[in-house]
Amino acid sequence: MPSTVRLLEGSPTMPAGTFDLGALGYTEQEFLVEGTADSYRFVGERRADGRWDVESSTPAPFATRVLVRRPSDCDRFSGTVAVEWLNVSAGFDNAPDWSLLHRHLVRHGHAWVGVSAQKAGIDGGGMVEGTHLKKAFPERYGLLSHPGDGWAFDIFTQVGRSLRQGEGGGLLGDLVPERVLAVGQSQSAFFLVTYVNAIDRLASCYDGFFVHGRGAFGADLEGMPKIAPDDLEAVARMLARPGEQIRDDVRVPVVVLQSETDVSLLGGGKAQQPDGAWLRQWEIAGSAHADTYVMIAGNDDDGSLSFEQLADRLRPTREIPVVGLTAGTPINAGPQQHYVGHAAFEHLDRWAAGGAPPPTGDRLATHADLTDFVRDEHGIAAGGVRTPWVDVPTTTLSGLGQTGEVFAILFGTTTPFDAQILASLYPGGRDDYIAQFTAALDRTIAAGFLLDDDRAEILGVAAASYPAG
Repeated sequence: MPSTVRLLEGSPTMPAGTFDLGALGYTEQEFLVEGTADSYRFVGERRADGRWDVESSTPAPFATRVLVRRPSDCDRFSGTVAVEWLNVSAGFDNAPDWSLLHRHLVRHGHAWVGVSAQKAGIDGGGMVEGTHLKKAFPERYGLLSHPGDGWAFDIFTQVGRSLRQGEGGGLLGDLVPERVLAVGQSQSAFFLVTYVNAIDRLASCYDGFFVHGRGAFGADLEGMPKIAPDDLEAVARMLARPGEQIRDDVRVPVVVLQSETDVSLLGGGKAQQPDGAWLRQWEIAGSAHADTYVMIAGNDDDGSLSFEQLADRLRPTREIPVVGLTAGTPINAGPQQHYVGHAAFEHLDRWAAGGAPPPTGDRLATHADLTDFVRDEHGIAAGGVRTPWVDVPTTTLSGLGQTGEVFAILFGTTTPFDAQILASLYPGGRDDYIAQFTAALDRTIAAGFLLDDDRAEILGVAAASYPAG
């Protein structure tokens, strides 16, 4: 039975950022989507190669929140919709991939949809108790009802199907999508791994998957274990689980985007597998699970900031405002994941439309036990997708080595070079640095791991950031 869609009047409660979406030609609306969802159970073995068979199990009613950001002008709509499985690790709905990708989505006229797929974002009860919807806005969201994360997979499917329901009365108004792409980062990526392996062959709903920051395994069909992040023994037991690959006979394109943190600390390297006919995995050297772009700069970045303003928001810091944490040392301040993410999504969109597959990226050079990477004389990881920030460095950027409060270990580190190292690398100062940086940037663009659309901004921010501090 199809889900029903109802507009929630008034302003949505999860802002796109500090900027005005309307000034960018976008409309933002919030909807109540309700219906009956199925849970799932395994039929046979949960295999390490990801070839999982499941069947529908117990149905349950649900009513969830869906947030839509789309071009106001129908003629500007590209036909592509990015549907984000909202992240609930901090105890409330968060959209890290909107932060990562919104500049690219807006400039191309893509729509974005955020789905409150998990119970913790609505009712609480997740890894930590945050300001979930009913706690923060009880009057607005009192009608929401979530049966539990065992039903989250089918809820996500039903929202995807609702995007294709008729003109004028659905989630997208008069817009008719050509491609509906699922995206999700961190805990949401754990769920998307399971969705791809177990659910997609039954649902046949999404045209491609952007799996960002996965760990060793997929979420259980009942959801993730309820583990407090400060229970270090329980976290260690969870991360010790064996690796689970993405099935090699996926139905549609899948792009997996990984940081150093994801490969090592979260155990994603245990699920190592070669690229396939419908699978590409990019592992970005010098990147962390989250960084100053996702946590700070993305909130202000509407495309109007000067290079100096953007560089200022990207500077190394110990403060992590979105989750209210303080790290022990400056967190990863490299913007490469943001810009490589643009390229990865662009390739996925073209691939899903019948175009050429993305390039194959080298994997990070890990130690056998995944505790660290092979590193150069500056401490920069070898292998992986290379960018100017690691090939023409002014800092040691890493996804590992962070200390501080709960979750802070996910944000990596930044260690600026001293004046002596900078002088040895760039004897001509800023001009020398920019010349080398430009050459490396153009090589990376030619290889397909960065976009020419971002070239001018990358160069401007690099010049404004030199030397790092």
